[in-house]
Amino acid sequence: MNDNNLTLRIDKWLWQARFFKTRSLATRLVKSGKLRLNGILISKPSRCVEVGDILTFPKELETRVIEIYNLGQRRGPAPEAQGLYKDLAPLGPKLKLELAPRGESRPTSKERKALIKFKQGLEKS
Repeated sequence: MNDNNLTLRIDKWLWQARFFKTRSLATRLVKSGKLRLNGILISKPSRCVEVGDILTFPKELETRVIEIYNLGQRRGPAPEAQGLYKDLAPLGPKLKLELAPRGESRPTSKERKALIKFKQGLEKS
């Protein structure tokens, strides 16, 4: 544990724990009002966190639930950052987004004209 400080700004901790690439991205999440600290929505990045606090926030397509184990001294390498928290809701398998099937090539002039005629027929109905 950090002996000098018993608390740390939430945006700085999120950045040190490598949840966000920059501190301004962490600040933006906090200001959006989508982060919960011990179950309470917060919107001020200057709010301080302590060891034992629980954070809940959206990250990519998942909702992360994190318990703070250590405040840390710096933004170090990933293994060091992973020692700052415990993930209470481990990530499941990543969801694959299916894209619309793509044609082999662009439609020919004849196919485009047929499609336009078909769409115009739908609009008249």
